[in-house]
Amino acid sequence: QVQLMESGGGLVQAGGSLRLSCTASGSIFSINAMGWYRQAPGNQRELVATITSGGSTNIGDSVKGRFTISGDNPKKTVYLQMISLKPEDTAVYYCNAVLKRRSGGYEYEYWGQGTQVTVSS
Repeated sequence: QVQLMESGGGLVQAGGSLRLSCTASGSIFSINAMGWYRQAPGNQRELVATITSGGSTNIGDSVKGRFTISGDNPKKTVYLQMISLKPEDTAVYYCNAVLKRRSGGYEYEYWGQGTQVTVSS
């Protein structure tokens, strides 16, 4: 079993900041990448940011310049620092991990349960 535990969501005023954390635990051999996606009511789930184990990042266009993703490989943890938050950033933020459970095994994708971020105007 693999679990992704998210924390850090909440209510913040426009222009404010929040930091999300996600830690992977369980039967994990290696993590190839971790990241964050979000889904607002009525919208499709969209990429926020991802980071590979080597440190390469991919940032969604709508959050570039405002959100920063970082990772701590030994802790199997990924962080999302969000600044200059806007009401349109309001969504459920989901942690994502692509990992192997054993050496030479297949890659699997896992999702966290999501954490709500609400930005008031």
